[in-house]
Amino acid sequence: MTTPKLSRSRDLAAKVIYASFQILKERGGEAPGREVIAEVEKRVALDDWAKAKYEKSGYVRWQSILHFFSIDCIKAGYLIKKKGVWYLTPEGENALQLGEVGLHLAADAAYRKWRNDNQPPVSEDKEEVVEEGEQSQEATIHEMEQLAIEGLKKQIWLKNPYEFQALVAALLRGMGYYTPFVAPHGKDGGVDVIAYRDPLGTISPRIKVQIKHRETSASVQEVRQLMGLLQKDGDVGIFVSSGGFTPDAKTTARGSHVHVELIDLDRLISLWQEFYGKLTDEDKSLLPLMPIFFYAPSI
Repeated sequence: MTTPKLSRSRDLAAKVIYASFQILKERGGEAPGREVIAEVEKRVALDDWAKAKYEKSGYVRWQSILHFFSIDCIKAGYLIKKKGVWYLTPEGENALQLGEVGLHLAADAAYRKWRNDNQPPVSEDKEEVVEEGEQSQEATIHEMEQLAIEGLKKQIWLKNPYEFQALVAALLRGMGYYTPFVAPHGKDGGVDVIAYRDPLGTISPRIKVQIKHRETSASVQEVRQLMGLLQKDGDVGIFVSSGGFTPDAKTTARGSHVHVELIDLDRLISLWQEFYGKLTDEDKSLLPLMPIFFYAPSI
């Protein structure tokens, strides 16, 4: 069967989408979108045309094309984007077997079917939309959401370990917990925050929180250390690590006989956004947010 010849934009789309899927697969099926984009730039040969910026929007052409055509992959069930993190579905991993062009054509067919089923026909050509630098509503929303997540990460990384610890305690209070103990400056190791459902800690769960604010991933030994502190019925452990967790640490937490919840930076930000409205004004000031509303098409 003859492989159809793609236009210049679609040929580039096939290459960058395929590369992004490979990257996600190598990283266990998920990664922050910004990291995926940075890695795609290293792997795909991009010429001056691909690196040029659209005059109207100022967006880099290849990045816009990646965002734009990733919508096809979302409609096909190959890809999920949520809070700045990209997730490769099992269907998406299987689609890698189709190759660059095959994956692109399958996703495009799925998008066209979805559009025909859910939206009235339009006269504009999809190719021209990309060439003119106009973003679809969905691609723009995903891109802006990703930029917002990166901005929040930058602000969190500017915090020292004690400020980060205060942020975690504030989040727990926003989630409805009491925090009678937040470790004072100078304390090293052990429990950093204790959280209860009631002021006296008589109602389960009683939460012991360990917090690490650093670039390196939390190790399996550190997770086991927290497990050793969960000695009473109703004790639950939460490990918050801005640097994430090693694969062994994740596996150990999942298989533990005690409940240990792992929270990395992406999940912390997601929870902060979700419970922000329930924080006190004082706690909101630790990482203030401003809501911006977009028209959201069905996605």
